[in-house]
Amino acid sequence: MSIFHNFFNSIIELVIMLLGLYKWVVIFAALVTWVNPDPYNPVVRFLYKATEPALYPIRRFIGNRLGPIDISPIIVIFAIIFIQSFLRKTFHLY
Repeated sequence: MSIFHNFFNSIIELVIMLLGLYKWVVIFAALVTWVNPDPYNPVVRFLYKATEPALYPIRRFIGNRLGPIDISPIIVIFAIIFIQSFLRKTFHLY
């Protein structure tokens, strides 16, 4: 294997790990919304800023079709799992 191939595989693995970390951030942000958090708390503000760019387009597309239930975190988590699986299988990483 060449050095470029190893470097490229390492970059793909890093992307997969970052996607896994972001998946946990989305899960934590969804759990925090259940307890009516303080909007001025730095952790809550970070979670909002980190997840809202991914969640907002889905919320806008779905709208209020399901009433008060927000399934946008579930959709983002499924998308992350799909992308991770796709990258692993495409680049033969296990």
